[in-house]
Amino acid sequence: MTDYLPRTVDAELTVRLRSAGAVLLEGPKACGKTWAAQRQARSALHLDRNPQARRTGATDVDLLLEGAAPRLIDEWQLVPETWNAVRAAVDDRNADGQFILTGSATPADDVTRHSGAMRIARIRVHPMSLAESGDSTNEVSFAALLAGEVPRTLGPDLGLKHVAELVCRGGWPSNVRRDLDSAQTANADYLRTVASADIQTVDGVRRDPNRVAALIFALARSSASYVSKKTLQADTVGYGGPLSPNALDSYLDALVRLWVAVPQPAWGEHLRSAAQVRKTPKWHLADPSLAAAALGATPRSLVEDPEAFGQVFETLAFRDLQVYAQAAGWQVRAYQDSKGDEIDIVAVSGGRWAGFEVKLSSSPRVVDDAAAKLMRIASNMRTAPESLTILTATGPSYRREDGVNVVSTLTLGP
Repeated sequence: MTDYLPRTVDAELTVRLRSAGAVLLEGPKACGKTWAAQRQARSALHLDRNPQARRTGATDVDLLLEGAAPRLIDEWQLVPETWNAVRAAVDDRNADGQFILTGSATPADDVTRHSGAMRIARIRVHPMSLAESGDSTNEVSFAALLAGEVPRTLGPDLGLKHVAELVCRGGWPSNVRRDLDSAQTANADYLRTVASADIQTVDGVRRDPNRVAALIFALARSSASYVSKKTLQADTVGYGGPLSPNALDSYLDALVRLWVAVPQPAWGEHLRSAAQVRKTPKWHLADPSLAAAALGATPRSLVEDPEAFGQVFETLAFRDLQVYAQAAGWQVRAYQDSKGDEIDIVAVSGGRWAGFEVKLSSSPRVVDDAAAKLMRIASNMRTAPESLTILTATGPSYRREDGVNVVSTLTLGP
């Protein structure tokens, strides 16, 4: 693995192996879980590549656990009995750092599978951020912004076409070495595999691949928005009629379990005003490249359609901020009240929060309007923000006189 690009989860995994008997790395297929795990494992079993081991595990699951610790068990959910076996082994050994599990699908919960609390720690792995793939200069730190540090850099001299190419390529480690056309082909193949094969592995339920593809398209069309279930149903109408409410829930749940559909949970900070806070999530696909692939978008078509570009760019910003926030011990949420006031992305930790407004353009008019909105919403909060930031596609990174930061994604890092 000489071409391995360091990930923020590397440090997280090191820490968790010292504080838990086992660590679960979970996230979408091809996001780099196995590569990250192999760097710290001393022995490994790849269940997705070893049908004999899967058969053995059905009768003697403990045999799968034999090997030097930390023992990597890749795609553990293919032998669901692995979970309780690992939990029991951790209890018996009474030692930290015994196992690393990876999983690309969350199996249906049942009464036989213990939560793993105090035994199995969980780490979410996302597709690569721009800082991890080497596409950000990493001159502005997310953690430093929260600590009050002033961003100050001109950033790279790159335009929106370059950002559109990063959107279409995506944060998949294998795509970093590919040319753009090959990466886009791989992304389209990824979605076809999800629709025709992977979605059946979640719970064994057969689902219509065309309707799965239609739902993925609907999520892509409404990327980074508070799309209603009625809208998602309507967007699948061309494939044998709309999905029923129960079927939609089943299909959407399966995509969430595969880490392909990703909700951005609502944040409910108490306000000084009487406005009610929205409690439903915004929706994204796991990587902006999947949204682009579902829409059939290219860098050129995105640049020519700023509205669509803006939506998938917000998914890129959401992906990257999830990575950076997780490394700092924060979480990423969304905010909108009943009056329509909205902050695109809110980072939260305990009672602390920071607001991020996402904009393709760094023009003075766009930045002025975004800053005014952020400050107006912040003034209604009971708790002052740690920072307010306008996250742009390109341009310089700096602090305005009103205290609002302007930061390009091409300069941001953990």
